[in-house]
Amino acid sequence: MLLLRTHLLPLLRADSRLHSPIHHRACLLSASAAPFSLEEYLVAACGLDQAQAHKTAQKAFDEASKYSKKKAFEELSFFRFNSTSNPDAVLALLSGVGLSRTDIAAVVAADPLLLRSSPKNIGPRLLALRDRLGLSAHQIFHFLLVGSRALRGCDVVPKIEFFISLYGSFEKFLAVMKKSYRIVQSDLERVIKPNFMLLRQCGLSVRDIAQLWCCKERVLTFNPEHVKELVLRAEELGVPRRSRMFRQAVSVVANSTKERVAARLKFLKRTLGCYNSEVATAVSKMPTILGLTEECLHHKIQFLINEVGLEPQYIMQRPALLGYSLEKRLVPRHCVMKVLLAKGLLDSNRSFYTLLQYGEEIFKLRFYGSSHDVCENLFRCFLSSI
Repeated sequence: MLLLRTHLLPLLRADSRLHSPIHHRACLLSASAAPFSLEEYLVAACGLDQAQAHKTAQKAFDEASKYSKKKAFEELSFFRFNSTSNPDAVLALLSGVGLSRTDIAAVVAADPLLLRSSPKNIGPRLLALRDRLGLSAHQIFHFLLVGSRALRGCDVVPKIEFFISLYGSFEKFLAVMKKSYRIVQSDLERVIKPNFMLLRQCGLSVRDIAQLWCCKERVLTFNPEHVKELVLRAEELGVPRRSRMFRQAVSVVANSTKERVAARLKFLKRTLGCYNSEVATAVSKMPTILGLTEECLHHKIQFLINEVGLEPQYIMQRPALLGYSLEKRLVPRHCVMKVLLAKGLLDSNRSFYTLLQYGEEIFKLRFYGSSHDVCENLFRCFLSSI
């Protein structure tokens, strides 16, 4: 009975106007301290309106519950969410690096559990963002909107420093980080740097590696042993390490299983009636064709053979043909070519492959002219037939 009364007294003393479930859970956190309402704190100290505060408090409760099998309010207590002292210290740190009240409100709304972080941990990290990396308050704000979870979990500064040198600017790094904040959670010395050095040894430039990371294949954060395996698989495709196509080969195998790659090779050989050596040569010239679906390859091959009149061997010698979009490049260019040839406005010796290589704006200026409407009609007719 005494234990029950100890837990219920704070609730009875609380303001009857507080209806938030977050408030009542927080009230159970401590019998000796005054009841703490996270929702009210977000309004009073962080500047959120009532609706934002309720949503953010619920978000904090939901996220905190993921960290333990215990009840969420017990976890919140463990993580310093039972009074204003810890949140106050965190807000002071954010203000200390130049964030405005509006900035702080946005950061807290994005990651409310930042308020329960240890000031001893995040304080030096925030200062290092400003003093070591030289980030402005505006840059720190935009980093925290997407990276505050990483900031409270580990020392992100050396990793940010590395990625800024890799991409050339903080803004470019931030653009990549918006796709996945986990890039600053991997171990810099045991994972990121060994992978970086291996790829450099394979002949990839810093720019190549940066582009590889920008793709969905997060190769730099893979287990180093797995990256070594990817390098070997890329070589098995017949692409030499120091070839300018090696980056594309690594990208393909990083995003495809061995079985899928084998299936694409078999499909190309069967559909085009080519020898293994011919397919291997095509892949070495353009590894990314192995990343296309069989359906996509089938439609392109059928169009190039049946509509354009190209031979399978010709296609294999110029695999870039399979890299162009069917709807946006192959069909429209062929329509224009047919009209221009019919009107005698195009040299009959000019190849379809040559027409494909022009950029869109240059092609329109040189070839569309009065044939544009006719080509559009031809294009629509073709699409309705496939």
